[in-house]
Amino acid sequence: MTSAAPSLSSPVGVIAGGGAMPFAVADSLVARGITPVLFALRGACDPARAQRFRHRWISVGQLGRATRLFRDEGCRDLIFIGTLVRPALSEIRLDWGTLRLLGHVVRAFRGGDDHLLSSVGRILEQQGFRMVGIKDVAPDLLMPEGAVTRAAPDSTALADIARGRGVLDALGPFDIGQAAVVIDGHVVAVEDIEGTDGLLARVARLRAEGRIRAKAGRGVLVKAPKSRQDLRFDLPTIGPRTVEGAAAAGIAGIAVIAGNTLAAEPQALVEAADARGLFVIGLAG
Repeated sequence: MTSAAPSLSSPVGVIAGGGAMPFAVADSLVARGITPVLFALRGACDPARAQRFRHRWISVGQLGRATRLFRDEGCRDLIFIGTLVRPALSEIRLDWGTLRLLGHVVRAFRGGDDHLLSSVGRILEQQGFRMVGIKDVAPDLLMPEGAVTRAAPDSTALADIARGRGVLDALGPFDIGQAAVVIDGHVVAVEDIEGTDGLLARVARLRAEGRIRAKAGRGVLVKAPKSRQDLRFDLPTIGPRTVEGAAAAGIAGIAVIAGNTLAAEPQALVEAADARGLFVIGLAG
């Protein structure tokens, strides 16, 4: 499912946003005998859950403080993980370390989320750190190939999956989103700044308004990394909440790229999908 991970230096710095994934990554590192240090982003990372691990608090815009803390904690290897609402550059309180790199920071904000993350990653690498990805630190959290649920896609769903992959391949260079909903060959919604949860809520609303006429139980949510995306950053993620949204949207299942999609709380994800008769499948890249 995954290639062998490079040798990691311990401790590994986990730049932790919101959601469950930072803690799942930290647990995976502990299970492998590697010490995680959480650099928890204020306003995003869950303070109560961060207490389980060695952690330091940082803020967006404080590159100077962050790099000092990375070195103080002995973290050469770093990973970004978790959700974060993209701030406007004008909303960020910059420290002196960031001001010295202001030209690089401004350029990083001129583009989509993948451009922003990869640009910040390059800035940190220029400071002597090594950015690693989920494949390096927690390959056990990646979606395997094949159906992980009792249900599996039928021929109609497989055709919808193929259409969804084609749409995402075409949109990838524009750094728009990582997901689309296709029902009976019709692309009914594409992910934008609202994220996957918002996309599914939009489909549910369109169905309730009668704009989607297909019977419930048809259609697929397809997620895939953007073309030319740096796969160390912002991989597509699914979890139990995705399943709940798909069920509310009245679609048949979820299809993602195996080995390049994070599965948050995988056991709960499968149980939720089985309980609702939805399929979840990992597709060959």
